[in-house]
Amino acid sequence: MAGTEHDVNRSASTGKFVEDKEVEQEPSTTTTETVGGDHGGDHDVNRSASTGKFVKESTVERHPDKTETQQL
Repeated sequence: MAGTEHDVNRSASTGKFVEDKEVEQEPSTTTTETVGGDHGGDHDVNRSASTGKFVKESTVERHPDKTETQQL
C-alpha cells in the first residue's frame, strides 16, 4: 500500500523542516520535496551526514563516507 504523496519544506542550509511561510519569505534558501505516494525514488538528493545540508554530487564523490543519498 502506497503512502499519501505530500510536500515537505526544508532549509537548504540546515536541512531542517520549515513551514510554508518561510518558503514564501525565503524561496532562495529553502527547498520543497515531494515525499510519499507511489513514485518510489523518482530522484535522489545528497546531504551531508553530519549537518543535513544539501551537497553536490561532486561532494558525494569526494567524501562518500560523510554523505548520504536519499531517494525521493
